[in-house]
Amino acid sequence: MSDTSSIDSAGYPVSGRNQVKRLHDRGFYDHDTVHALLDAAMLCHVSYVIDGQPFCTPTFFWREGRRLFWHGSSASRMLRNLAHGEPACLTVTHLDSLVLARSGFNHSADYRSVMAFGKARLVDDPVEKERALVMMVDRLYPQRTAGLRPATAQEIKATAVIAMDIEQASAKIRARGVADDEQDLALPIYAERIPVSMVLGQPEPCRRGVQGVERPAALSAYAAGRPLQDALSEASLTQRMMAAER
Repeated sequence: MSDTSSIDSAGYPVSGRNQVKRLHDRGFYDHDTVHALLDAAMLCHVSYVIDGQPFCTPTFFWREGRRLFWHGSSASRMLRNLAHGEPACLTVTHLDSLVLARSGFNHSADYRSVMAFGKARLVDDPVEKERALVMMVDRLYPQRTAGLRPATAQEIKATAVIAMDIEQASAKIRARGVADDEQDLALPIYAERIPVSMVLGQPEPCRRGVQGVERPAALSAYAAGRPLQDALSEASLTQRMMAAER
């Protein structure tokens, strides 16, 4: 992972908008770090302003290169507001641990986060929109759309897709565990780091499924006991490799 001293063409430009203000050593701006954290997530929060009122909406998203996509109902207030190049900020956060220190001030958490800035636009070209709706599924589950019932015209009409080219972005990472002041280490106070992860459970096939239909091999990334972020990262990589081969 590159730090702020090695910003180059492989990183996002840094300005007051995306620069990590405190603890600069936790800030990363290179594409590899930012994109890896985005690809390991499926839920984001999109912040925007409507008539001076701030809003923040959780939604699923996906990435293609330096472009982010998210979707929702065509009647969504968020999507209507972001349809014409409005500024937006998309964020994701991975919580890695809880940190209990010897003072309240040093209690913390290990985490990895991204803030991405750009201008959101409605995807209104029919071909681009149809491709984006395919990617909405295949980004998470490679090859799945080809085996599904085709979307109806009404379903496509009812779904809006927003695209945002990443103009600037920054990642912020804390991975220190317990980091007490030196003079506090001798205090008779218990301290620890509690790892946190989101792990996949055992798949539960639909009880009304057709007899003999097996779980596709393409879902092997989603194995019980595996961290969700690992499955999402693998799915994203698989989809990009398949797209490059076409």
